[in-house]
Amino acid sequence: MQHYNPETALEELTEDSVLPNPVHVRDMMSRAKMPPAQAVEITKKFHAYQKAFGAAQDSGRTLLEDLIKFNPVP
Repeated sequence: MQHYNPETALEELTEDSVLPNPVHVRDMMSRAKMPPAQAVEITKKFHAYQKAFGAAQDSGRTLLEDLIKFNPVP
């Protein structure tokens, strides 16, 4: 990431994240062989992860959009 450039950071937010995308986590879960009780617990944790992941992306996007307003790239 180009440091101190909010436009680049905003673009990269949609391309990369440190955390795995929830779609990939869901795919990993579908390949795992779990007993039903464990699958229910993992699914609950997954839903919490998915919600937090989306909230973090929304917060980051809003912050970067605000920075772009005040620091336009020449």
